Amino acid sequence: MSNDTGSRRPNGLQYIAYCYGRVLPDSMRDWVRQDLGGKGATIRTMIRWAIPCVLVLAPFWLIPTTLVVHLSMTLPIFAPYVMFSHALDKVWRRHRLSQHGLDPDLADEYKRSRDAHIHRAYIERYGPRQ
Repeated sequence: MSNDTGSRRPNGLQYIAYCYGRVLPDSMRDWVRQDLGGKGATIRTMIRWAIPCVLVLAPFWLIPTTLVVHLSMTLPIFAPYVMFSHALDKVWRRHRLSQHGLDPDLADEYKRSRDAHIHRAYIERYGPRQ
């Protein structure tokens, strides 16, 4: 007795495929909206993109050597990877939102709601922006 309309969260395989580019069914649009535009979306995206890099770099830690050598083999690759994933995070989330048929501006939805009081205070003090 499965109810397809009640399927609001992806199962394990759907979630893994979604993390790396697959489009989820329309019944999960609310979940996608919250995942890509809600609180913690940046961190979730960066973790999802760090996992493949960690998997590629993990075998270097199996080589018997010192901690300094391990770090010198992996950090020059991992650190820029994390920085680029952070720099391209909003671009990726906007792309994923448009893939799912949602407004790409929803990537900033949480930030706008979080900073709304700052914008209201500005308007009260200086008037609306033009």
